[in-house]
Amino acid sequence: MTDGNRKDADQTQTESGARQDQPSGPPELDSSRNNQDEEQQQKSNQQHENEENQRDETLRKRKPMVGWLLLGCVVVLASIVVLIAIGRAVENPRTDDAEVFANFIGMAPQVDGPIMELPVRDNQYVKAGDLLFVVDERPYRYSLERALSQQAALEGQIEDRQRSINSQISGVHVAQANIASNTSNRDALNATISEAEANLADSRAALLRAEADRKYAADNLHRLEPLLDQQFVTVDQVEQARTLLETRTRAVQQAEAQVALSEAHVQSARSHYQQSGAEVEQSEAQREQAANGVETLAPLTNQREERAAAIRTARYNLNNCRVYSPFDGYITNLTTSVGEYVHTGTQVFSMIDSRVWWVVANFRETQLNHVTLGSAADLFLMAHENLPLRGVVESIGHGVTPDPSVAGVLSPGLPAIERSLSWVHLAARYPVRIRIESPPSSLLRIGENAVAVVHPVLGSVR
Repeated sequence: MTDGNRKDADQTQTESGARQDQPSGPPELDSSRNNQDEEQQQKSNQQHENEENQRDETLRKRKPMVGWLLLGCVVVLASIVVLIAIGRAVENPRTDDAEVFANFIGMAPQVDGPIMELPVRDNQYVKAGDLLFVVDERPYRYSLERALSQQAALEGQIEDRQRSINSQISGVHVAQANIASNTSNRDALNATISEAEANLADSRAALLRAEADRKYAADNLHRLEPLLDQQFVTVDQVEQARTLLETRTRAVQQAEAQVALSEAHVQSARSHYQQSGAEVEQSEAQREQAANGVETLAPLTNQREERAAAIRTARYNLNNCRVYSPFDGYITNLTTSVGEYVHTGTQVFSMIDSRVWWVVANFRETQLNHVTLGSAADLFLMAHENLPLRGVVESIGHGVTPDPSVAGVLSPGLPAIERSLSWVHLAARYPVRIRIESPPSSLLRIGENAVAVVHPVLGSVR
């Protein structure tokens, strides 16, 4: 019997009991009436019980069939959902082991000195070319001025040396001119010697002629003097012959004097020629000395590049006193202030490059077959779950540190292999780099947790 039928039966029994408690007419009538009522009540109760039993039997027959139908539907639906989920998980690999990354660099000065200006603050967004900080410029400006002064002094030294070299070269030219003059004089003296020797030869020939004439006059006189006694000749003829002999004798003397003079001229010309030769040699020696004494500019001109390099270095250091932002990004880890003495290469703070952001997602090795280069990816940040991002797979990792429990310890010498073997092998995870397209840099932070879902593209290269 059902709960409703039981309630109806209880209610009927209660009403019959109430009727029995009420006073009635005569006892006989009451007893007969009560018997009739009891019989009717029993019949009705029995009829109700039969109906309820039939109804319960029908329900007992229908209930298992409906239950099994509902259970079958639930199992089928669950299987369909599981298969769809497995298919999507296989075809579109998904992982929640992912983090947001970006390039970041440490900003360090290239010169030493105290910080004079620091116009930025921690976590500030700066543009490329914005001034970050200024190191004291005065020592480096003084170094540049000193380098410029040293270069100017070097140019002055070169100019003075050039004048000295020009003067020395002029001395060489003068010595060369003296050599030419002395050589010309020597050539002239050589011609004079030739002329003097020619005059000497003429004088000697004249002397020979004069001696011949004197000899003829003497022979003529000696021939005429014996004829004077015989009066074959006159006295006048003898005197003429005697006078002619005296004339010829004086002519010989004059010729001898001329020969002596010519010989003296020749001797003098030869002496002058030898002197001019010595002067030529002296001039050549002076020219050689002057040529060897000419200075060169090489020792000074070779210093030009050194001085120019010193100027470039000083100007480079001066320019490095002002540090500018190399790209658009965020200042981070700024823990210094104006007046801090910084050193070359010592990091002052870091800068996050906000131009390119990516997510490093660690996929199981069983999922890598469905991850390809160039595939699109959906990225969901834990901090902004309702803001999906689009990405592109840029690279897939090809190596991770081997598990010591499987591959052993990799060390010099022999490999150390574990003697126990785990029967459950966990899939290794490999990093996949996914570049974020059109990244909202104001919302992204390095180290944020993310969920990555990759949608492979057919024909892509892994």
